[in-house]
Amino acid sequence: MPAEWEPHEAVWLGWPHNPADWPGKIRAIHFVYAEIVRRIADSEIARIVVNDDRHEQKARSVLSRSNVPLDRIEFFRVRSNRGWTRDTGPIFVKTASGGGRPTAGSETAVAGFKFNGWAKYGDHELDTGIAKTLAKRIKKPYFKVEHNKRHFVLEGGAIDVNGRGTLLTTEECLLDQKVQVRNPGVSREEYETVLAENLGATNVLWLNKGIAGDDTHGHVDDLCRFVDPKTVVLCRETNSSDANYALLEENRERLEGMRLESGSRVQVEFLPMPEPVIYRGQRLPASYANFLITNSSVLVPTFNDPNDRIALGILADLFPKRKVIGIHALDLVWGLGTLHCLSQQQPS
Repeated sequence: MPAEWEPHEAVWLGWPHNPADWPGKIRAIHFVYAEIVRRIADSEIARIVVNDDRHEQKARSVLSRSNVPLDRIEFFRVRSNRGWTRDTGPIFVKTASGGGRPTAGSETAVAGFKFNGWAKYGDHELDTGIAKTLAKRIKKPYFKVEHNKRHFVLEGGAIDVNGRGTLLTTEECLLDQKVQVRNPGVSREEYETVLAENLGATNVLWLNKGIAGDDTHGHVDDLCRFVDPKTVVLCRETNSSDANYALLEENRERLEGMRLESGSRVQVEFLPMPEPVIYRGQRLPASYANFLITNSSVLVPTFNDPNDRIALGILADLFPKRKVIGIHALDLVWGLGTLHCLSQQQPS
């Protein structure tokens, strides 16, 4: 699986349509999406999944009013339950023959993992088939991932890779056997075998838990991300009474003792956390780590918080060749996810 900063052919998004994802805010969400699409279209194609012709026309109308160049947009009519494309869309890999490493000219394919509604929501029957359907539409090979004769469950937000063989994930998300169980009875060693065989991830770095308010039970893309082959950014909380403080410190201690596929230590940089975002009595998973890397930019969720500018500055230093752009995400995070959760890159 290539790293997110490697060249893209496109970024995939699902145009929002389920009001239950953003109760009372779905109209505002459409215009936030339009800004995200406009920024993606600066340097690559945005491929947008819509339910039908009517849904597409609504999306076109919002995008046009937001000055988005429609010649940079491709629509795919595929029915869905929700629009969280990081988890329901195709996970793209590069293939190589003869057991060698993929090269720049290697074929792109889809690793066909199963989606089970984050082992929490029952209405996911349409989302389960999206990756396979889209692979067929764009004429990419689809390899169904199985283990012990079962279709193997994995969401894109549960992993992050450096494109060299190292993968980040959390024990809370993948290994939990009580709360939101993805693959019942599957051990750490079995996970590592599946990740190596299907994503080329021969070196798995296991963090502990995800952040407070995370509906997915431990997705790593709200917590810790690769920014180059040797460096990760990890969220860090300075308020010792906050629910995130202890778990982020434990993850820091783990990372500082971990090594990359090359044997060298992981270089760890830190992102601040925004003040807790509470809406209707619920803590939301607000995090600057949920950024999206495009061919020309890094789109970063912001929360009207003093730490917004600090996080943008840190990421600007880490991505000197890309524009680092804040995207207002207070409405988005009411859906329990932001920029990275909504998108999935397709490598060139």
